[in-house]
Amino acid sequence: MTKKNIAPNIGLDPNPKAAKFKALGGAEHDEWNQWLASRTSMALPMDDTQAARAVISGMVDLKPADPIEGIIISQLMAANQASLSMYQLAWAHPQGYFEARTRYLALADKAARTAMMLTERLDQHRGRGQQQITVKHVTVNADQAVVTDQVVTGNPEGVAAALLGSVTERPMPTMKTIEPVGVGQTKE
Repeated sequence: MTKKNIAPNIGLDPNPKAAKFKALGGAEHDEWNQWLASRTSMALPMDDTQAARAVISGMVDLKPADPIEGIIISQLMAANQASLSMYQLAWAHPQGYFEARTRYLALADKAARTAMMLTERLDQHRGRGQQQITVKHVTVNADQAVVTDQVVTGNPEGVAAALLGSVTERPMPTMKTIEPVGVGQTKE
């Protein structure tokens, strides 16, 4: 039997009904949401219905707002579960198997770092990871009046703006002029 290169006929509803499973994958189309949830449960290192339900409940609790967040949350769930499974395998080995235990712990740490990175990306996507930039312009007039102008971009609630620098109300004192002294000369 030979395979034919025939493209499948795929039809998407341009006006989808309200997605019942949007809480799983963040999309307006339930086909995506259900597919992502099933792939996430199949990516788990154990074949347990209760564990799959727990992971899917965790995905719902993280409330994906769009499909990008759904993907990140799905990968986060798989990485977290892989990390926990590797930790479990590391401690299941008897004391004499130091090298095996060390390798499992290294893999668990790698998966935990992946989960942490995905959490940071999720926060960035949601806008909580924004940086704040504060630019201060200070002008000192001939009358020694200080005029300041401050521009803040990013998160206006940030405390970092106050810590970046402060302008004193009084100008810097001028130093007295000192005559230069050459090498080998003394000042009298």
